[in-house]
This record gives sequence, structure tokens and C-alpha cells, in this order.
Amino acid sequence: MMKQLHKQTSVNHRRDEEIPTSQSYSPKMLKHPRSLPRSINYLFKEQRLLFILVGILIGSTFFIFQPTLSRLNPSDPTTHSSLSSSIYHDSSSGSSGFFSKRTFPGRVPAGIGRKSLRIVVTGGAGFVGSHLVDKLISRGDEVTVIDNFFTGRKENLVHLFGNPRFELIRHDVVEPILLEVDQIYHLACPASPVHYKYNPTNVMGTLNMLGLAKRVGARFLLTSTSEVYGDPLEHPQKETYWGNVNPIGERSCYDEGKRTAETLTMDYHRGADVEVRIARIFNTYGPRMCLDDGRVVSNFVAQVIRKQPMTVYGDGKQTRSFQYVSDLVDGLVALMEGEHVGPFNLGNPGEFTMLELAEVVKETIDSSATIEFKPNTADDPHKRKPDMSKAKELLNWEPRISLREGLPLMVNDFRNRILNGDEGKGL
Repeated sequence: MMKQLHKQTSVNHRRDEEIPTSQSYSPKMLKHPRSLPRSINYLFKEQRLLFILVGILIGSTFFIFQPTLSRLNPSDPTTHSSLSSSIYHDSSSGSSGFFSKRTFPGRVPAGIGRKSLRIVVTGGAGFVGSHLVDKLISRGDEVTVIDNFFTGRKENLVHLFGNPRFELIRHDVVEPILLEVDQIYHLACPASPVHYKYNPTNVMGTLNMLGLAKRVGARFLLTSTSEVYGDPLEHPQKETYWGNVNPIGERSCYDEGKRTAETLTMDYHRGADVEVRIARIFNTYGPRMCLDDGRVVSNFVAQVIRKQPMTVYGDGKQTRSFQYVSDLVDGLVALMEGEHVGPFNLGNPGEFTMLELAEVVKETIDSSATIEFKPNTADDPHKRKPDMSKAKELLNWEPRISLREGLPLMVNDFRNRILNGDEGKGL
């Protein structure tokens, strides 16, 4: 047996000697690196170097001949509004998923501008909402309007029906809805006594829209009201004033509803990290207002056009401040795009008594118009005037159109609608 083992070992040894060393197994044959001449030859072959140089030249020209931000005049409001020095980007790495500002110093490459946003406007078929939608569409955003047409009108948006960046959804915000959006302007709420006493929707609608903002990481703007100040004991009213509101009065469904909406908004901001903005809107007028909504400007204008006496409640010495709708829209956008939560007063500090307003309407429409006095309504505030210092300082916004400038524009709209028999609604 030892002989057999020795014989087998000798045979195996001879087989190993027969295998050449050059044929030894290797898992991967090593490749010889290309020599430098071969690389240079590849670069020059088929004019590859020429194409590289042309690409570098085009890229350099792309950046050299672009207008710089320094050539733009920052004091020019037209340049400021059309360009917007901030570009929004999706902070997907964060938990909130909101849009934050980035500034790009130096040269701006062609085609790079403000990012188009997906924006929801609740109550967008109404008076203020439809003007806001017009502005957002005109600057290139994609806008979805949610409206149940309780006070809104399709006629306010019909000119946008063919626009691919516009969408209209008939829906009541008291029921939840799920959409993918970047910003939410929450305007849906009857704003005149005639309507909000019939159907107050402040709380549930706000709660649902805050829930949507939380789910999709959208920035949320609440349009609150100067009515949160009630019958104020402070004049003019600052945002720090807590108000003087009757919690069980005829107007309390609106006044306290908006105060609750502000509370919910701040609770979602503090507790759920929802990015929010709060605007307290003062009396606003302009085209597309409801003809018979019980608000003083629309009442006076419609009555005079119809050759009816203007109805003044009480002695007519109570005061209000009136802002034109385009000023308000600019303020809302400035608040949404800014970095401050608020609340902010958005109004015109020009103060008029009801008798002074009646005189302006007479001067604008018919100097022979008359006034009819009636008993005052319950909980009617005696004075209303916004302190605008906070909005002016932090938002760089203030109203520009006076009552005597804006009222004729509203009168033309009302006259056309009344003469054409359009007695429809408008928020």
C-alpha cells in the first residue's frame, strides 16, 4: 500500500510540472492601461476635441451675456413685482416640506425665474377671491379654485375657463378634500351679514384646510377680519389689541368664528409645525362685489344707480375705512410670500363716516341722490380704522388707491350689471 501511495504522488507531481506557468488560472486577466499617445489619438479622432471646445464656448457665452441682478433697480416696484428676488424650492429633506427662499447673487442664467406654484384658493369664485386668482394666474402659477357658489359666481372666473393652469372644483370646504398643493389661500366664508347669519362656516372650513396644509406640507393663509376687534375701545386698532366682542350677539357667529379660526391656525402652527399666515381684512370694495350683500359701499352704490335713497343706519356718524380690492390682493400676496406669520391688518387708514361716504357716492354717481335714515343694527361698531405701521414695516405694503379713485371703477361695474339685469351674487 505504501508503494501505491508513493506511485500516485509521483504521478501528480509530474502532472503539475507539465502545466506551463503562463497557463496558470487567474479569476480576471489584468488589462494593460492605455498609453498616453493612444488617449491623445482618441481625443483627436473624429474631431472630438473640436466639439469639446465648442461646448465650452457656448457655456461661457450663456453666462457672460445674461443681465445681472445688479443692473435691476431694486427701488422700482415694477421690477420688484415682476422679477421677485426669491425663488422657491422644495425643502424635501425637512419634515415640513414647505417652500423657503433662496437668493441667487450675481448673474441669473436664462430661463431660470420664479418657480410656478400649485395654489389653492378657497372661495375663489367670490369678490376678493376671483381678483386674487387673476393675479396668481397672471404671474404663472397653477391655481385650483374651491367654491360651493353660496356667494361666489362662475361669471367672476369665466374668462379663465380655457386656461390650462386654472381648475375649478365645486366643493364645500366644510367637507375634507385632498389635493397636492404648495400654498392655500383660505377665503371661503360668507363675509356679509346677509349671508353669514344664514350659513356661518368659519370653523369647520378652516379646520379642514389646516388639515390639508398639514398633510401635504403647504403654506396656509387665513383671511380673518377686522371684526375680531368687535366694537373697539382702541382707535386706531393695532394687531396687539384683543378686541371687544359680544360672544352671543347677532354678529357673533362671524366675529367669534373668525377669532376661533385664528386660534386654530396658531394651534396648528405651534403644535403641528404648519407654516401659516394671518390677515385681518378691513372693509374692501371694487368690481364683482355682490349687489345686495348688506355692506355699506355696495348698498349705497346700487341704491343710487337704481334711483333709490341711500339707507343710513343710526345717525351716520359711525366710521369705516375702505380699501380697493387690488390693494388688498397685493397685501395678501405680500403676506403669503413674506416670512412673518402675523396677524397683519390689511386695510386703508382713510376714515369716513357713513354720511361722508354717502357724499362721495353722490359726487361720483348722482348729486341729486337722497338719504334715508333707519334704526341702527345690533352690535354695529362705532369706529373702525386700521393701524398700518406693522404691515408697512414688515411686509413693505400699504394701500395706494384712495376711495375717490377706486369708487368710479366699482360704479362702472355695478352700472353694467344692473342695467344688464345681472343681479347675481359676488363675495
